[in-house]
Amino acid sequence: MAPTVVERVESLSGSGIQSIPKEYVRPKEELANIGDVFEEEKKVGPQVPTIDLKDIDSPDEFVRAKCREKLRKAAEEWGVMHLVNHGIPDELLNQLKSAGAEFFSLPVEEKEKYANDQAAGNVQGYGSKLANNASGQLEWEDYFFHLIFPEDKRDLSIWPKTPSYYTEVTSDYARRLRVLASKILEVLSLELGLEEGRLEKEVGGMEELLLQMKINYYPKCPQPELALGVEAHTDISALTFLLHNMVPGLQLFYEGKWVTAKCVPDSILMHIGDTTEILSNGKFKSILHRGLVNKEKVRISWAVFCEPPKEKIILKPLPELVTETEPARFPPRTFAQHIHHKLFRKDQEASAQSK
Repeated sequence: MAPTVVERVESLSGSGIQSIPKEYVRPKEELANIGDVFEEEKKVGPQVPTIDLKDIDSPDEFVRAKCREKLRKAAEEWGVMHLVNHGIPDELLNQLKSAGAEFFSLPVEEKEKYANDQAAGNVQGYGSKLANNASGQLEWEDYFFHLIFPEDKRDLSIWPKTPSYYTEVTSDYARRLRVLASKILEVLSLELGLEEGRLEKEVGGMEELLLQMKINYYPKCPQPELALGVEAHTDISALTFLLHNMVPGLQLFYEGKWVTAKCVPDSILMHIGDTTEILSNGKFKSILHRGLVNKEKVRISWAVFCEPPKEKIILKPLPELVTETEPARFPPRTFAQHIHHKLFRKDQEASAQSK
């Protein structure tokens, strides 16, 4: 069976259309709160916290504790934060961004050589979202998705050959990000009153925790007030680390309102995912978020999802965090079952809306 031919959003964007196809128009109830992202970014109000990690391992116990407490509070109150002084060189981040931007600047037919085949279950490679049958909704983005760590689980044959330095910088970033992920999991474990290696072990450790990178490419949109780059969702991961090309677009649903994340230079934005929310019995938050698009600028983001193995681990609140007054808030499920549960629930909601 031939793979499904998908119209790329980039091709639509470049075709000169003045109005977007109906599959990209969001449902009525969503349209009321989609604003101009550049105006939204200027709004005064609650801000995604910025956590300076330079003191995370300070020899001064008081200084170290203060830094770690800020990280814990951000994980409890927001579930998302800008990390600065994260230890990954700015030069490497810039090279990584250049590599992704260069790949996406190739002609569409060149990128098609890397096309994935979602219908056949091959999700790695170049793609665009296929319609979810229940709602028929599409998102205004193309993407490149691939597993980047552990190194023995990668399939380098599907990684971009252009630019030539793509594999080198992506591999370097993956190794360094894996170290950062361990450090964050260690601090979150200690802040929950657990031994430092506990969360890392519960999500698969160095051998089994998978780092999946998705480069999201959001072309200019002629009617940004009608579309979304990514619809509202929470991440299923343990942690997600996000870089972007300094074009705003990320919105977080905080205290009943959509808040636009400001662009913080040289930061890595980090989300707590569902996996960590479940293990912490809801103490740490997996926040609902979405992506806006705009008319003037292409937005690119690099999301790395740190995911536990699909079947090997049962995700459930850690027994030390379950008490009579705080019973378990989540039923035991494997990671695969959690994904299925979320998709099934979304399909139900979408079919209810379309009736």
